[in-house]
Amino acid sequence: MRIIGIDPGLATIGIGIIDVGTSMDDVQVVEWLTIETKAGMDLPLRLQELHADLTGLIGETGPEVAVVERLFFGTNERTALDVAHARGVILLALSQAGMPVLEPTPMQLKLAITGDGKADKRQMQDMVARMLQLAEMPSPDDAADGLALAVYGALHRSTLLAAG
Repeated sequence: MRIIGIDPGLATIGIGIIDVGTSMDDVQVVEWLTIETKAGMDLPLRLQELHADLTGLIGETGPEVAVVERLFFGTNERTALDVAHARGVILLALSQAGMPVLEPTPMQLKLAITGDGKADKRQMQDMVARMLQLAEMPSPDDAADGLALAVYGALHRSTLLAAG
């Protein structure tokens, strides 16, 4: 099963893609990357670029299921709205591709990966690197977060299959 994990954003979208066999011992990292949009562009054009880039990546890599983190924001309303727009476009592209989607909260993601729903970024990265047998965690952080989301999908693949 090929799983794409997506850490939503407007300026930078983190993506991790893995292949999973019958168990977590049989996981291969396909790639990690970011999709970026330019800050000076109008919002509709940024969203259009995000959609085109993500749709192209889906077509090239052929994931079967997706995991997209739910949004959680404390105080910055402007950032929350921009990321919410981007997240909507991400979900649209995945829906158009006919993919089932899991949407964990940050706490659910941290709990599944580390066993602690309040784990910090470093703990998450260390655990993902161990689970994927990587010498070090990929950078930038957004791509690492995309891989963490893909791992979440691997851990919950029965839920993903049922959603499809």
